Amino acid sequence: MQIKEILTQTPVQQEVTVKGWVRTKRGQAAVTFIAINDGSTIHNIQAVVEGNTINEETLKLVTTGACVAITGKLIASVGSGQAVEVQAEKIEVYGTADETFPMQPKRHSMEFLREKAHLRFRTNTFGAVFRIRHALAFAIHKYFNDKGFFYLHTPIITASDAEGAGEMFHVTTLDIKNPPKTETGDIDYKEDFFGRETSLTVSGQLEGELGALALSKIYTFGPTFRAENSNTTRHLAEFWMIEPEVAFYELEDNMTLAEDFVQNVIQYALENCADDLAFLEKRLLEEEKNKPQNERSPMSLIEKLRFVVDNQFERLTYTEAIDILLKSKAHKEKKFQYPVEWGIDLQSEHERYLVEKHFKKPVILTNYPREIKAFYMKQDADGKTVRAMDVLFPGIGEIIGGSQREDDYEKLVTRVKEVGIDPENIWWYLETRKFGSAPHAGFGLGFERLVLFVTGMTNIRDVIAFPRTPKSAEF
Repeated sequence: MQIKEILTQTPVQQEVTVKGWVRTKRGQAAVTFIAINDGSTIHNIQAVVEGNTINEETLKLVTTGACVAITGKLIASVGSGQAVEVQAEKIEVYGTADETFPMQPKRHSMEFLREKAHLRFRTNTFGAVFRIRHALAFAIHKYFNDKGFFYLHTPIITASDAEGAGEMFHVTTLDIKNPPKTETGDIDYKEDFFGRETSLTVSGQLEGELGALALSKIYTFGPTFRAENSNTTRHLAEFWMIEPEVAFYELEDNMTLAEDFVQNVIQYALENCADDLAFLEKRLLEEEKNKPQNERSPMSLIEKLRFVVDNQFERLTYTEAIDILLKSKAHKEKKFQYPVEWGIDLQSEHERYLVEKHFKKPVILTNYPREIKAFYMKQDADGKTVRAMDVLFPGIGEIIGGSQREDDYEKLVTRVKEVGIDPENIWWYLETRKFGSAPHAGFGLGFERLVLFVTGMTNIRDVIAFPRTPKSAEF
């Protein structure tokens, strides 16, 4: 039985066995108190060793970090902070941990814990983060399953660049010290495993569209990769993406799906991760005490989540948003770091102003300039904008990006050529517009960005188990 279950039991001196890792041990010869955690809950259970019940040599091995099994009677706790405790009668030490165990009971910096990623799960903070990450992943699969979507596994190795960014990791079996060359001196990828140049995917969207144009409603949820040399708190080289794609959806349908989806998933976390969220909220409040007043969040963690769940999202066009920003006091007093004009790719400060200051609710922006968006987005009749949409949240800015897809073959081919993609490289994608083309739409949600928002953590490296970043592929 896990500690989470034991803590809910009514104590009637029934025998229980608690298995887990020692968080703390304190006390004197007469009474020793041992706090144990098995990862099933943020809460520890306390075992009490009285007198000479346990052999002194065994008790010496029970140190912070040691793995133990403690058998005894479950009794009502006389101390504050817990309803029950275990009156220890037997202790088995599975694995010892000496004084060099790095996760001692004190506050460690996030930088230190990243260096100890193999052990940081044992801290309260990371136990909470990864239980919430699991809950969010489960909620995502449940939501789409209940809505009649099919989970499609799109390829991790690809020969296409869905975003056209070119920042991709190459996949090859060629000898990198002496690769075969063509007559012109280029690497001869015909000699490679796949007979052509391949990379790790940046998105499953293009393949997802193929599935949607037969199964109607699909979603992907898998790892994606970007070789962007960025060391910010919001970028990873390996991350997970959720990408639903729906046939017969237009932009309005896509916005409705995105809003309902993200509200449902966050509501699931609020209902099922209350203890972990309460702990992280308290942690965040303590962390913010050290910040200047103007850098502190105006909302607590739970308030921020309720802000998303309880508000209907404001919908407006990119052009309307630019007009609001140009008329804003922040723009007129030159408080924005980045300039505002039609045609720019909005920065986080602009997105947050719209959400936190102007509308005071989550925002969905639509109809962006075609020049700053991907080739596959459906072109508007004005010739200047596309049917794109971005969902903006407080504290983080854009969290979801999507669009209605271009379903007109001629327009799509023209746009592909405009952005410099060889149509031959995505012939299969273009063919879906020749054979039974249909209106369809979808969006992408970076999973780590969602976990970051829900947990209140400030660095994306702290919401994935083993972060992959420039010059860092440890563990």
